[in-house]
Amino acid sequence: MDSHNCDLSWLPNLVRLEDWGGEWQPFLEHIYSLFRHDFIETAPIWPRKRVGLKRHPISKGKEATFWHFIQEGAMEDERTPCLHRCARIQWPRALIDVFPDRKPISSDPIKWWKNRRGSNAFFVISLVDFSYLHVIADRGEYVLPWTAYCVERNHQRRKLWKEYELYWDNKG
Repeated sequence: MDSHNCDLSWLPNLVRLEDWGGEWQPFLEHIYSLFRHDFIETAPIWPRKRVGLKRHPISKGKEATFWHFIQEGAMEDERTPCLHRCARIQWPRALIDVFPDRKPISSDPIKWWKNRRGSNAFFVISLVDFSYLHVIADRGEYVLPWTAYCVERNHQRRKLWKEYELYWDNKG
């Protein structure tokens, strides 16, 4: 696994709650406006597929994908905001924008692979050190940005590295 610090200079700046005086509601509306710009007003480009958006269920006037980008938790109705996710609201689009339609090479700012969870197929885009992931559902004719989150534990990063290596080793 790449153990060096990965270069983050190409990513959008973090958006922090403290920059909004700790006021949650204006901060939430701001990060939602950034999400809207990145995924609704200007749709990302994906090779040979349309990029959709999981809009439903709409909650508090905001699409399901937005909530999955900024909240954490196993139970859908018990998810809570995560400030690390909120701060990186513009990173999912940035990762899509640099997605190469080929096997990753060492100079790429990301790594990517495909995986399955049950009957669902996903693209996984990661920073090279596996510290941040964007998961994108592959629906055949189109893709759906699904979730994005920080990977904080080293054992989780090692597991992702192994999944990445196994995928590309099997691709030959």
